[in-house]
Amino acid sequence: MPLSYDAVLLIAFGGPTGPDEIRPFLARVLRGVPIPPERLEDVVHHYEAVGGKSPLNEITFRQAEALQKVLQEDGVPLRVYVGMRNARPFFSGALKKMMDDGVSRALGFILSSHQTEASWERYQKNIADARTDLGKHAPEIDYCESWYDHPLFIETWAELIEASLSQMSSEQSAAALIFTAHSLPVSMAERSPYVQQVHRSSQLIAQKLGQRRWFIAYQSRSGRPTDPWLEPDLHQIIHRLGDERVPEIVVAPIGFVCDHVEILYDLDIEAKKLAESRGLRFFRAHCPNDHATFIRMMENIVKGKLVGSTPEKATL
Repeated sequence: MPLSYDAVLLIAFGGPTGPDEIRPFLARVLRGVPIPPERLEDVVHHYEAVGGKSPLNEITFRQAEALQKVLQEDGVPLRVYVGMRNARPFFSGALKKMMDDGVSRALGFILSSHQTEASWERYQKNIADARTDLGKHAPEIDYCESWYDHPLFIETWAELIEASLSQMSSEQSAAALIFTAHSLPVSMAERSPYVQQVHRSSQLIAQKLGQRRWFIAYQSRSGRPTDPWLEPDLHQIIHRLGDERVPEIVVAPIGFVCDHVEILYDLDIEAKKLAESRGLRFFRAHCPNDHATFIRMMENIVKGKLVGSTPEKATL
């Protein structure tokens, strides 16, 4: 059967690649958003505290390389490109490269676990604008469906969480599992399936693990303190579990695909410090990154799109 696509485009947020890129990166991310200068400097400090850069870009390219390899090994010779909203290669540069390479139609894979206006919809609009700027020869881009409940996504997180659970000194039943996703303004969340998808992912992962004590928390909120954002905040859950004298917690950031400042600083530094101050041993499950099962999930979704089938769904 002839392939209906010439390539795959991985679509990611991007991150600063060095200390001198932090402020330009944040200027792109926050364009048009009124952020107090002191809040901006706080975020700059967060990046500096984790080495002055984000590993997200490097990880995304590793994902692309791994996906291209497994596709080729399975007889699907598609080239996999990377495009980012806020870092090089920007969407415009990625599409230009694809056009120069003779790509006429590509399959877009959005690297956001759960759908919201700030991720899926904005990515697609940005790419549509970039295609318009390139003109009539710009590659056409179709998109993979959401995968928050794909069996291999659930399996990926089960494997990553199990690795953390195995390090605990107490019985698994005595520990608490906290699933986290990026907080959003309530008004934005109400216009998307975000909250429902986060809950569904959490439910399926907990079931696969046989974990009965689990929570959903939101992290890394920004904006004005008076604006309503999704709750409970992760810190609220940590305080609650500290009051209950839970011995150990595992935090699984299921709303994130790659390590980034929200993981390396907000969880590994801030949340860990708070947990330990409340007498809790803190474990953080690794993000999917280029974990083999996650790459197999990506391949499964791409191949399903090529033959026109519906991606697998997990069931309770």
